[in-house]
Amino acid sequence: MNVIREQQATVIEMTVTTLNVNNVKEFKSDVEPYLESETHIILDLAKLTFVDSSGLGSFLFCLKRLNQKGGELKLCNVSKPVRILFEMVRLHQIIEIFNSREEALASFDD
Repeated sequence: MNVIREQQATVIEMTVTTLNVNNVKEFKSDVEPYLESETHIILDLAKLTFVDSSGLGSFLFCLKRLNQKGGELKLCNVSKPVRILFEMVRLHQIIEIFNSREEALASFDD
């Protein structure tokens, strides 16, 4: 996981290609400090090609933690297979998804 602080938000780049039951606990513990300290987070999923149900749950976990304190979670650079899954389970209706990091960052200016 790479973390880049921008003016509008903290960008967390996923460095794994899969988010599943085998590594979701590690992802949640890595992202936890940012959920505590930040209110605007973008997850850059460019490298992610597979997500299982526990991975989907981890995104909802992040969203819930940020929403509890008035924060926002946005996703960007979602690969086609992952995007199809998000649309199948309607996650794209709950979490905003952007084609690029720049679009996601600009959305915080609104």
